[in-house]
Amino acid sequence: MASMTPSGSFESLVLPLLPALYRHAFWFSRNHAEAEDLVQESISKALRAFDTFQQDTHFKAWIFRILHNTFLTSRTNIATSRTVFLEDQSDVFEISDDGPTPEDTLIRLDNLAAINDALDRLPPSLREVLLLCDGEEMKYRDIALILDVPIGTVMSRISRARHSLRQLLQPQASEAL
Repeated sequence: MASMTPSGSFESLVLPLLPALYRHAFWFSRNHAEAEDLVQESISKALRAFDTFQQDTHFKAWIFRILHNTFLTSRTNIATSRTVFLEDQSDVFEISDDGPTPEDTLIRLDNLAAINDALDRLPPSLREVLLLCDGEEMKYRDIALILDVPIGTVMSRISRARHSLRQLLQPQASEAL
């Protein structure tokens, strides 16, 4: 087996994570171009520091930590407004004979909008921990590493975030009944 160069192994580790990094960066910035810039800057920093990466540690947590820190150093606060352009959601409008009806599509869009609105209304610390846990399916220990907080704080924030999200979505669920 041929040995991998540092850049080769970096590439094989980072490429599968690009969509997840972009999603997370978009939640930070609320802007597609800024999210792309944030991911690019984070990958550049990670590549420069790749020789310090310990091979026996979790790469996904390491690079998400870099993304988190890059965002924090580039912003003084997180924007609260978010616009979702329908042309960016083109996949939900695809109709096939055995696929969802237009009504199903509208309900799905309405549900997505309600969830996005509720997530936007969470405090940034709760939103981020929820997105890392439930969106990116990271383990509590990795989230603690990324956020540089104790694992108990991660568990507490996830619990509070889920409770708050349920409360924010409750009116929508009641209307559906």
